[in-house]
Amino acid sequence: MKVRDRVARLRQAYAPDEHRPLGGYLAAMGTYAGVATALAVAAKTTGRRAPDKPSASDVVLLSIATHKLSRLLSKDAVTSPLRAPFTQYDRPIGSGEVMEQVRDQGSSTRHAVGELLSCPFCLAVWIATGLTGGLVLAPRLTRLVATAFTAVAASDFLQMGYAVAQRAAAKP
Repeated sequence: MKVRDRVARLRQAYAPDEHRPLGGYLAAMGTYAGVATALAVAAKTTGRRAPDKPSASDVVLLSIATHKLSRLLSKDAVTSPLRAPFTQYDRPIGSGEVMEQVRDQGSSTRHAVGELLSCPFCLAVWIATGLTGGLVLAPRLTRLVATAFTAVAASDFLQMGYAVAQRAAAKP
């Protein structure tokens, strides 16, 4: 029996009444494993070693940058052209963000990529992996980029706080 037939049978047994793109998920997991392996090989080839214990400041910096970058790529209206082949616009959700629905037509890989690109939680795993790899391979540049996205995240929260304060001040 071919792998494709096995995946089709497994998908049917797993979710008989709902489309779940297990083949696409497998492709995404394989791609992720390939990226992680490439980062490890690049570190080994260049002689870069991962720190024994990441500093608390790097963990905080990368955490906030991961949050911002995952929201920027998955929800920001301006980045919607990147998601458009895999998603369909639904509605605005405020603060320059949009809600999109995954396109079910086409391949299971297209569906899985649509879910990945429109979900900040899903995308965060990939971004954190990239930033962590960057911290090993190019720490100064990675910290600089992470600092920029952390500053944007802080600015977002300040903008939202300012808007709340304006509304509170305008109330009689």
